[in-house]
Amino acid sequence: MFDTALGWGWGRRHPVASATRLLLYAAVVVVFCGPLLAVFSGAFDAGADPSRMSLIPHDPTLENFQVAAEQGLWHFFLNSVVIAGGALLLQVAVSVFAAYALARKRFRGQALVLLAILATMMLPEEIIAIPLSLVLGDLPLLHLDLRGSLLGVILPLGGWGFSIFVMSEFMKEIPAELEEAARVDGASEMRIFGQIILPLCRPALGVIVIFGFTMIWDQYLLPLIVAETPDDYTLTVALASLRSDPSVGPGALLAGSLLALLPSLAVYLAFQRTFMSGLVAGAVKG
Repeated sequence: MFDTALGWGWGRRHPVASATRLLLYAAVVVVFCGPLLAVFSGAFDAGADPSRMSLIPHDPTLENFQVAAEQGLWHFFLNSVVIAGGALLLQVAVSVFAAYALARKRFRGQALVLLAILATMMLPEEIIAIPLSLVLGDLPLLHLDLRGSLLGVILPLGGWGFSIFVMSEFMKEIPAELEEAARVDGASEMRIFGQIILPLCRPALGVIVIFGFTMIWDQYLLPLIVAETPDDYTLTVALASLRSDPSVGPGALLAGSLLALLPSLAVYLAFQRTFMSGLVAGAVKG
């Protein structure tokens, strides 16, 4: 039965119920998919107008991508890919090892360490921008200047409190009996971690990969303070700077925006199953 707020009941095959469902589905598609379709349409439209929403290109063309390439967006895209790939690998490695220590081991100050990690999630990027710039300009002990390099963006993104928290909470739910049985059989610490704990955390890995990639890919302030020349910009920073360039039309900006959207969409589609299983597992455990 399809029950309304007034208490009226219709079967699922009733015309009113079917029409209501179709209207709700259409509203959801327009709200969530409308902006994406508008960007896609404008990227292939020679007369793209950001003040007018259009789902179909009126004058199809690839010239917008040619103009975007002339502005060096492919170079900025490559910078973003290198940073996102390197930072994501580093972030996942740091998260799984830190979570294993917090979830499966006991040591003094464990609660304080977890509290410090969670506290980093409460600090806005603007607060640590100047101290981080000073540290990257003169790396402690090594005295290296990482400004103007991709490594200067990758290293600060290697640790993220959200990923560590998600992994540690998931690892806490793994039965201790599995670990104890492996130790009785003579398994080493790394073998227990790599062959028992980590495979069971695959759903959580999907969650932190998707959220971690999105966080890294959308970075704006960190690449901006690390960059010393425009050639060091990422795609996100480059698109923001091109908005003030009168020689770049809205079509080229929409082409660059579409280029910036595709990697996040590809990562989500690649890890969709593990992401959904991770959310379901978290809901069941909660």
